[in-house]
Amino acid sequence: MENTPLTQDVELTVACYTDEGPPPPYHRKSSQPSPPSGDTLAIDMSGNTLVPHGGNMTSPESSRRRHKSEGAIPAATLNCQASGNNHLTPNQRKNSMFGSRSTISGIKFDDPYIDETGLTLMYSKHEKLPMKDFSLEVRAAMDVKNFLKKTVLILDLNKLSLDEIIDEILHKLLDSSGSKHSFDQARSALFTHDCVHQLSRTLQCTSISEGGGFDYDQNWICALASIPSIQSRHVGIARLHRPANLGTASQEVYFVIVVLTPTKEKGTKNELETGRTFATIMSDPELRMKLLEVNTESEFKEILEAHTNALAEKQKNWASEKAMFSAENQEQSSFRCSLFRGIREDLRRRIPVYVSDYKDGVVGNKSIQKTISTTLFLYFACLMPSIAFGVLNSNNTKGQLNVEKVLYSQTFGGLVFAFFGGTPHIVLLTTAPLALYTKIIYSICEDFDIDFPAMYACVGLWNSLFLFLYSAFDLSVLMKWSTRSSEEIFALFISIAFCVDAFKDAFRNFAAHYHIPACTLPATAGGQSAVNNSITSNLTDSLVNVVNTTVPPSGCERDVSLLYLLLLLGTLWLGVTLYNFTMTPYLNAGKRELLADYSLPVAVVIMSFFGSYIFRDVQLEASFIPSELSLDVFKLVPIYNLSVGAVFGAMGLGFCLSLLFFMDQNISAALVNAPQNKLKKGTSYHWDLLVCGVINAVLSLLAFPWVHAALPHSPLHVRALADVEERVDQGHIYQIVVRVRETRLTAIFSHILIGLSILILGFLAYIPTPVLYGLFLYVGVTALYGNQLFERIMLLITEQSAYPPNHYIRRVPQRKIHLFTLLQILQLAVLCALGFTPYPYLKMFFPVLIFLLIPLRHKVIPRFVHQKFLKAIDGH
Repeated sequence: MENTPLTQDVELTVACYTDEGPPPPYHRKSSQPSPPSGDTLAIDMSGNTLVPHGGNMTSPESSRRRHKSEGAIPAATLNCQASGNNHLTPNQRKNSMFGSRSTISGIKFDDPYIDETGLTLMYSKHEKLPMKDFSLEVRAAMDVKNFLKKTVLILDLNKLSLDEIIDEILHKLLDSSGSKHSFDQARSALFTHDCVHQLSRTLQCTSISEGGGFDYDQNWICALASIPSIQSRHVGIARLHRPANLGTASQEVYFVIVVLTPTKEKGTKNELETGRTFATIMSDPELRMKLLEVNTESEFKEILEAHTNALAEKQKNWASEKAMFSAENQEQSSFRCSLFRGIREDLRRRIPVYVSDYKDGVVGNKSIQKTISTTLFLYFACLMPSIAFGVLNSNNTKGQLNVEKVLYSQTFGGLVFAFFGGTPHIVLLTTAPLALYTKIIYSICEDFDIDFPAMYACVGLWNSLFLFLYSAFDLSVLMKWSTRSSEEIFALFISIAFCVDAFKDAFRNFAAHYHIPACTLPATAGGQSAVNNSITSNLTDSLVNVVNTTVPPSGCERDVSLLYLLLLLGTLWLGVTLYNFTMTPYLNAGKRELLADYSLPVAVVIMSFFGSYIFRDVQLEASFIPSELSLDVFKLVPIYNLSVGAVFGAMGLGFCLSLLFFMDQNISAALVNAPQNKLKKGTSYHWDLLVCGVINAVLSLLAFPWVHAALPHSPLHVRALADVEERVDQGHIYQIVVRVRETRLTAIFSHILIGLSILILGFLAYIPTPVLYGLFLYVGVTALYGNQLFERIMLLITEQSAYPPNHYIRRVPQRKIHLFTLLQILQLAVLCALGFTPYPYLKMFFPVLIFLLIPLRHKVIPRFVHQKFLKAIDGH
């Protein structure tokens, strides 16, 4: 159970009533008007005083103010009081604060808190409460058992009004007693005022958000009340058919819990303790996801009972686990320089859950659906870049590293890491920086007449050796100094690199087919005569002449470039539209989620169909030319042909390359294991680095392209396997991760499909090149979701009134936010300048520059932005 305290709210409200009557207690999400409630009030326009029907006033000689939970004043008493008011003048009766009274269901209540101007004050108090300990507090389990025996459960309640929801629950709870008096008492006690229907006492759960702020669990709310006319406790739960907006911090409510207890009830059974029991249970987002998907009351009760037992067992073991972690920390502090300690700890964390890494892909609601959709997502997300980078490597190395070798590398590396890696969500891929580094090595080999495969293999082996040393000496602990800003700068650079590659190929296509001399209008005498003919000849002949003279000669293929642009942007538009389909009101929630899960495969298949069949008359270039499959590619590279100088030169190249692997692997792992993803099985930075080194050592011996953890594929893999919950804060909709399926099956299945795709390379060549690069744009754009750096860049051009209520907006001055953003943009610009420079040898130092982001953040940035602001704006 996460450290998410319960919050008890006693409404924070100052109510002001004017001639138009009381203001609405909250802004409803629904555009439909609120249905009329059972309250009936008339407004005396002259005195601005709320007056009940019938005009009866309360006597000022009342000896005591009645509490609202005491219910209605008996009719006889009202009549007596009305007759006793004769000593007041009519104007005094009308304007007296003691004459204010409201009604519920036609029964009149004394309300002496409204003055003659219609104003009243409401007291509010927010208090943190501890979570209920089901392992120690006997009453907690008994409360749940009592509820299961006396089930008051309403599934799929089709109401959006708070009044109607509460009425429905109260009828279920109290109608069996046959006492309308209890119903009115409960209704009056639950609300702050008879006509302002705002819950007076509620329980909700808060959780620590990114950067140290907190979020309310808006999925549920628990209302509490104690009334004198009941003899036993009552608990009712309603699951709404669609989320209701019940006010601030309760704008996406699916579950409403009502707890009623007798006024004279012992402390362990009062409304607060009973409410705390059910609030502790409902604070688990995974449980809420399960309860939203059940269809019957029996299923609901079974899940609730099973969760209660599991929670008690989990809390029982929590103390011993805490002591064990404390002992481990003491041991770590005493043996800081132990060799292979990090690898041993990684294996200690991951081996016990290895079997569950397979079960989690098929066990649980929607797990099989998520596994299939994520498998297809990974298949296309890895296959398309592999083909594109294979083409790029083939051009850079004159065919020595081609598409087939890239697919072999992807299949081997992906499968080995999926089976033996510590973090199954990490996706290995050959990337743009690796393609650039390969080009550098090939240029050096050409300049110094060195055998490229042997040099390439030697650099790769040195790289693997350095990775072994990094993992053996636990150098991944240096990543604790890597902050969110460094990670997001690099992630945004990768997104920019994907987009740059896509647009560079588009410009290349336009240069080859659109902006060519064959497509320009010839300024010849024939052209001028055509214009003269169009003036002097009849209209028909002139049009024919103009058309004949403006038809470009053979060789102009502007239609190719236009179709290229259509497919490129069409793939991006269709993919992103389907990816965001969950935010639309169309279809139902299940179908929207299904379309979003399959957004990338659907976009690729549809746009490939358009490019290859619908527009088959337009001759697009093949994405690549497949070669015949041969076993000769699996021969070991003769490294012994290298000279001693070349070997030591390869060591320098291998060291720089190892820095790129080290940073990319660890940054990807850090983004995957970010706290907001709520992964539970632990990290394995050192072991993952070791496995990556082994994989690339084997690939180097065969002169196959290298692979390492890929951005943004790895975080997108996590997102694809996640269940999310939507929340609303001041009109801004955002999503939080409820749980992530930590499974190896998706990576295994997708890379098996990639391996089988080698057999159908001839068909894959029909995938249009713009669709391949459209996928680059899709990956680059969707990776911007959740990137805080990109969000703050958008704030630079956003109206201040539209700023989202993020934690750093509340805690950091606006100038400091923009200053920190500009400093990040400056670092990003330097990365882009060096990463996209046309000078290959400068790109060798790109990995070093990435590593320098860490000391720059801790030594230079604090000189411009105070540390307390950095803690808020740059924390996970």
